[in-house]
Amino acid sequence: MSAFASRYARAFADVVTSAHLDAAAIDAQLNDLLGTWDGSTELRATFENPALPGVQKIAILDKLNAKLGLQKETRNLIAVLIHNDRIAHVKEVVAAYRAEMEERQGIRQAEITTARELGDAEKATLLAGVGKLAGSRIQPTFKLDKDILGGAVVRIGSTVYDGSVRGRLERLKEVLVAG
Repeated sequence: MSAFASRYARAFADVVTSAHLDAAAIDAQLNDLLGTWDGSTELRATFENPALPGVQKIAILDKLNAKLGLQKETRNLIAVLIHNDRIAHVKEVVAAYRAEMEERQGIRQAEITTARELGDAEKATLLAGVGKLAGSRIQPTFKLDKDILGGAVVRIGSTVYDGSVRGRLERLKEVLVAG
């Protein structure tokens, strides 16, 4: 993630927080905006066209906003991105904003890899343990990898907790070779 995306994200998160805006509503608006962005090559080409003045792009944004119904703050974020020639990076800024808001709410992303599909009760138990380990609430992403044989591998940020059978076997092999 680029440094400028993080700056825009923190500033927008500050606005959302200080104005006591509904973060879920803002997130839904951003989803609508990104859906429109992804669905229209003409819109992207227009907003990314350096020959078109920013004032005209913002006028197009305001016409689009009549259909999308963005809150003033969300509309202003997009206008600032247009004004500063950063609109091509709107998806990166939105991703950085979402990560910033999750961090402020004490939520951490965790990628959990298992060898088989887990049931709801197993997922809940595993998430409770991972939450204790991380000291925060967890937003999980589950992946399957039959190569780990059993157990789970949990990645939170740059930290990996390997409780897989494959990992245990590899550690045992290292001990036996070294000993």
